[in-house]
Amino acid sequence: MSTIVAADPAESATSGVSLYRAIWRWHFFAGLLILPFLLNLAITGSLYLFKDEINDTVFAYRTIVQPAGKPLAPHQIADIAAAAVPGSVANSYKDPAESDRSAIVTVSSDAGSTLVFVNPYDGTVLDTVGTTEEFSYVVKRIHSLALFGALPNKLIEIAGGFAMVLVATGIYLWWPRRQTGGVVTVRGTPARRVFWRDLHAVTGAFAGILIFFMAITGMPWSGYWGANVNAWLTSHDLGYPVKLWDAVPKSRKVTEDILPKAGWIVEKAPVPLSEIAEAQSKKPIGLDRAVEIARALGMQPGFDLAIPGSETGVYTAAVYPDDLSRERTLHIDQYSGRPLVDLSFGQYPFLGQAIEWGINVHQGQEFGLFNQLLMLATCLAIILSCVTGAVMWWKRRPAGRLGVPPMPQRRSVYFGLWIIVLAFAIAFPMSGLAILVMIAFDQMVIRFVPPLKRAFA
Repeated sequence: MSTIVAADPAESATSGVSLYRAIWRWHFFAGLLILPFLLNLAITGSLYLFKDEINDTVFAYRTIVQPAGKPLAPHQIADIAAAAVPGSVANSYKDPAESDRSAIVTVSSDAGSTLVFVNPYDGTVLDTVGTTEEFSYVVKRIHSLALFGALPNKLIEIAGGFAMVLVATGIYLWWPRRQTGGVVTVRGTPARRVFWRDLHAVTGAFAGILIFFMAITGMPWSGYWGANVNAWLTSHDLGYPVKLWDAVPKSRKVTEDILPKAGWIVEKAPVPLSEIAEAQSKKPIGLDRAVEIARALGMQPGFDLAIPGSETGVYTAAVYPDDLSRERTLHIDQYSGRPLVDLSFGQYPFLGQAIEWGINVHQGQEFGLFNQLLMLATCLAIILSCVTGAVMWWKRRPAGRLGVPPMPQRRSVYFGLWIIVLAFAIAFPMSGLAILVMIAFDQMVIRFVPPLKRAFA
């Protein structure tokens, strides 16, 4: 018969302190490493939440028009846009969402792609801007750091994973342990470190779930995790319904290649081909007819329509409105006008719908102004957490040293934490790998190199 002996109170206390120190140390390193990335994400994300409002105010001269009579035909607008950029051809036409909106045509030339804003009533060219220079596009590229290359973009993916670690470890550090302050109230004054500690902890506690949500719903855009998850979902029939493409010939292009904006679930879906045999007996239906067909089939106003660039190309209409139930992608044969693939949000599998919903909420589009303000509050909470964390660290930092929280007294506490990290690394490989490198550096380099041990003390 075995005997169960209760743990010694002093041993239990030592174990608890060691675990707290280990998690505090991880929280500190993760926060210090990604603080500038989080600030960038929060600031640019706040701007992107209100991209439509910015376009309708700052850029109203090219987006807002005065309705005056009957609009010009789509093909006339496309021809005007192409003429505005010498040597270009029209690639896509954006149907005005409302009667007071301009039509937007994307044209391409040897110099690249250009957005041409046209008054649909009198044909006036309101503005031309390179697709890579448009405000919302630039903000989004800075947000992901893709503007600066592939490596910075991967760092943002790592930062997203670290943000989830910060929330989880932060909640553990915040969890009440007999203290009365710093749980839901802030003690002291800005002159004292405890004020910044409490403000940091309370902000994270109240906004932690939303910050975690922002981090995980931002991962689908990441270069490694997002691309691999998209491919995995598609291969397991959990993304877009692949069977819709079984009855049509497919090109080597994917949806994101031909549209200014493609939904995450369908951005890698193949573009069908028009029946080339039809070309022998029928002429192309033309842009005007393609727009009519899209409208007749119930496409919500404001859809983008890709214009075929070859004999086998198709017209592809797509709309990604605030109301996800109206999200839709429609491929139309350019000769017969027959819908080849008609895919709506309701046809996505449950997991695909969930991811698209998360993306929509992330961008502040799902439930109106409240959604925007909720995500803005989350961005402001991230900024406040970064500022308070930096000030708190600066106030406790010993002169000439980083002031890293001490290593745990019991090394065995790392065994369980390593298992957690390995599980996280499987779920988010890039972030997990960075954490493994960080812990290995802490345990195998800092610990045994005296100058580093002093600097990181």
